[in-house]
Amino acid sequence: MLNIIFMGTPDFAKESLEAIYNAKHNIIAVITNPDRPKGRGMKMIASPVKEFAIEKNIPVLQPQKIGEIKEILEELNPDLFCVVAYGKILSKEILNIPKLGSINVHGSLLPKYRGAAPIQWAVINGDKTTGITTMYMDEGMDTGDIILKQEVEIGEDETTGELWDKLSKIGGEMLVKTVDYIEKGIASRTKQGSDFSMAPMLNKEMAKIDWNNKTGKEIKNLVRGLNPIMGAYSTLNGKKIKIWKVESLDMDEFESEHPEFKEHKERMETLEGGTVIYSDIKKGLYVKAKNSVVILQEVQAENAKRMSIQDFLRGNQIKMGEFFE
Repeated sequence: MLNIIFMGTPDFAKESLEAIYNAKHNIIAVITNPDRPKGRGMKMIASPVKEFAIEKNIPVLQPQKIGEIKEILEELNPDLFCVVAYGKILSKEILNIPKLGSINVHGSLLPKYRGAAPIQWAVINGDKTTGITTMYMDEGMDTGDIILKQEVEIGEDETTGELWDKLSKIGGEMLVKTVDYIEKGIASRTKQGSDFSMAPMLNKEMAKIDWNNKTGKEIKNLVRGLNPIMGAYSTLNGKKIKIWKVESLDMDEFESEHPEFKEHKERMETLEGGTVIYSDIKKGLYVKAKNSVVILQEVQAENAKRMSIQDFLRGNQIKMGEFFE
């Protein structure tokens, strides 16, 4: 049985912590980020990893900087660090403390999508597959030697939230298998190739929908990719509308579904992106995008809850020719 120090913060990491706990490994300490204020009352909230550790009576450390507890980590004399979405960079000095090294669970098929948001970018980019990689850690950003990989399909309508939950469980299973291989001395090491891509942190600016320059498919992928993290948005009559679910049609599909628009095909193609081209309380709200049409299915107005487009249209009369910016 290995003596493990686990480092992680969100629910994605909690699944891995729970998996190695249930596998009966000796978790001698958990390192997680400090509690953060949240909500209108700014109440201090513990991370999911901390909550699980407290429930299981595992000692918890929450340094602002990992270097603050270097001596404590050395005194604990761990065999292995297991790091999953911890959110802090670990120096070579820290990584070299465990006898058997430090390992990480990453939410992509490395070397694709190194960085902070691999799951989100896989959805935003419309990828058909992604996966989980376990690796030995080095000083680089997700550049260490690969131990295991598992590929996962991404559904056409799957959101980041749904994929996150699926990968978090697979990540826990992969971590248990990886720790078992290391304990038995049979873990392989495969160098990463030079053909890599990055998955940087998301920012609020990218959430605004660009109706003129993005196709319906690209807008759908953005909406899926930002659900439930922040939500894509647009403005209508000066008011911000968050958009949580859409479908997309190319122009031929739209004309096939609505043959009455065929005679207006040339005019349709010249309409500015964001123009409402069809509004019906039963069929929904159709908005022009680049070479395509986006059907809004679930939205959220300012100071309102998420709702179906049908419920939204019952309380908001939106006419053809109105404009999303």
